[in-house]
Amino acid sequence: MSTSPLPSPFWPKGLSTRLHLPQTTLVSNLEIAARRYPDKPAYVVYGHRATFGRIWRNAQALAGWLQQRAGVRPGDRVLLSGQSSPQFATAYHAIQRADAAAVPVNPMNLSEEFAHAAQDSGARVVIAAQELWPRLAPLVGREIDHVVLFAYSEGLDGLDADTPDWFVAPPEPSPHAAVTRWTEALAEGLVPAPATAGPDDLALIAFTSGTTARPKGCTHSHRSLMAAALTPAIWRSETAEDTFLGASPMFHMQGLQALVNTVTYLGSTVVLLPRWDAARAAALIAEHRVSRWGVAPPMLLDLLALPGLKPDALDSVAVITGGGSALPEAVNERLTRELGIRYMEAYGMTETASMLMANPLQRTKRQCLGIPTFGVSAMVVDPVTLEPYPEGATPDSGELWVAGEQVTPGYWNNDKANAETFVQRDGKRWLRTGDLVTRDEDGYHFLVDRLKRMINVGGYKVWPTEVESLLHRHPGVQEVCVIAIPHPTRGEQVRAVVVRRPGADLTAEALMEWAKGQMATYKCPREVEFVDRLPRSGTGKIDWRSLQEAARAAAAR
Repeated sequence: MSTSPLPSPFWPKGLSTRLHLPQTTLVSNLEIAARRYPDKPAYVVYGHRATFGRIWRNAQALAGWLQQRAGVRPGDRVLLSGQSSPQFATAYHAIQRADAAAVPVNPMNLSEEFAHAAQDSGARVVIAAQELWPRLAPLVGREIDHVVLFAYSEGLDGLDADTPDWFVAPPEPSPHAAVTRWTEALAEGLVPAPATAGPDDLALIAFTSGTTARPKGCTHSHRSLMAAALTPAIWRSETAEDTFLGASPMFHMQGLQALVNTVTYLGSTVVLLPRWDAARAAALIAEHRVSRWGVAPPMLLDLLALPGLKPDALDSVAVITGGGSALPEAVNERLTRELGIRYMEAYGMTETASMLMANPLQRTKRQCLGIPTFGVSAMVVDPVTLEPYPEGATPDSGELWVAGEQVTPGYWNNDKANAETFVQRDGKRWLRTGDLVTRDEDGYHFLVDRLKRMINVGGYKVWPTEVESLLHRHPGVQEVCVIAIPHPTRGEQVRAVVVRRPGADLTAEALMEWAKGQMATYKCPREVEFVDRLPRSGTGKIDWRSLQEAARAAAAR
């Protein structure tokens, strides 16, 4: 049970300040939903209806296979990668039913990035979409022992005639002795051992890039994920009768929580849209009477800009939630006044298993992170003195520190990052978020800037040091500094400021093309600027701030 004093005079009326957490694991939520609603669709995707009962049966069979054929033991880690799909959700539940921890990996990653995830987490088993096999193949026999491959169409009947080709593609023959097909693993019907995991056992390692060149493994227990899964459902008064539009990727913490953990707890239905298509989204909302939608602002802008969008197209939608970047004021106004939809902005990060602050639905403030939710403590700290500002409106921006049950237990095998990120003060363990905020007199928080050097490319986090490390491998690059530049739809994109090696005949086009083979597409520079030298600070370090400020000033002009 978590308690906290009222963080604001605008705490939602009638809502308890306490959150009683189930003392169970996440996979027990699926078992309960399957018993309550065995024939109810958990996911509707391109016309197929995957019921809670079937997902539970498949998850148990796959868990049995993981234990008896792949040697997965309690506490082991299993990589999981692919687009949002019933198979992804089933595999996630199966891993936890096997008393193991899921390690979601972005399917846009390349072989080296998969290798790092496997090496760092110690995972020896992978469950992935079949199109990822060419990137996984070099890992087999080295980092990886067993691979389960699935086709998105595998086991799904009744798919719509206009289902995209990539989703309807049939299963391919097993390409290697270490590979087992999805259907083959399920067909064995193996029964898993009795579950032994408890609320404080490891459930997930989610990789989040930091200020080093390598992504960090952020751990979460069943308890921390449960706290973050229940918080939005109770905050927004959601029930099993709500229908969600699922356009966020399940491999990302926001999508994983919203489209797997929260809806499984509720027993709600998700209408999946694995790849964004604004016209199809509008049609699905109308066809399935979608009532809730968690959306990245660029997607919402796409949908509202559709030619011929009918005024009643979103009539069924009561609440749209967003985060990651601010929604333009004019769009928020249109949602409220013209469409009668409440847009609720919230705040979270991988380290907090997504949402831990949010706007009260009865009194939202625009372009605002909101107030701390159940059991969450927050303070704004002077970034120089590290002393907290007094309660009430802050005199200036400061770093946001938070504490609560949804905060990560820590980074996987990374004592240095843990020492830098977590602070004990006043009897609480605080997470230093690295975000600069202000707080108003009502207790609402507003994002000002990022203390860390993060670039937000359409909701994906890109850390300049990781991209710089990869670009430095090019033989024609002597020095490089990566900064963010504004983009009209993605929010930001990557620019590389490069010093060529003497004598190198390197063009911007050649370097950008080379980068596509070294890193995920969203991390690749979309602009390259060549300079004779990079500016340096008094300590001899590259002065990235002056480059960033110059780029922002040029964009503003």
